[in-house]
Amino acid sequence: MNRLQKEQQISYLKNVVAEAPSLVFIDFSGVNVEEVTKIRDEFRAANCEYKVIKNTLLAQVVKDTKAEVVNKMLFGPTAIAFSREEPAAAARVALKQAKDFKNFKIRGGYMEGTLLDENGVTSLSKLPSKDELRGTLLATMLAVPQSMMRLMLAAPQRMLMVLDAKKRKMEE
Repeated sequence: MNRLQKEQQISYLKNVVAEAPSLVFIDFSGVNVEEVTKIRDEFRAANCEYKVIKNTLLAQVVKDTKAEVVNKMLFGPTAIAFSREEPAAAARVALKQAKDFKNFKIRGGYMEGTLLDENGVTSLSKLPSKDELRGTLLATMLAVPQSMMRLMLAAPQRMLMVLDAKKRKMEE
């Protein structure tokens, strides 16, 4: 890797560390090319990125930042997975891939200044997606007007039921 490529890689990694809400660190040693292709396709389908990185370059990027705790994860062949939009997306896909491919191992993760172990990545993967959160928020916002409408309609409905019962009784 020449100097220009290193500079480009460093600027890319700075951008990733700054923008990505979470990172998942993966040990991919023993994974063949065919499997890596399938893994990358899965990450792309989930709107995530999967990149093999040089440990020394990422260590240089995180030096003197709150992300410096990731240095503990930088050994051996390392790949990072992340989504720029949703913190849990990369963790979900990585856990699925770890089950599908025996040589694909999750080393840990990073989120908002905190280093996560494999159990932390599992917990991160269980967070609801943005769409699920939006649905919950919308349901919460609609609950109050719906309850109000039910209350407003209840009295007239009951009155009509009483009048209908009275009408039937008079017809008999």
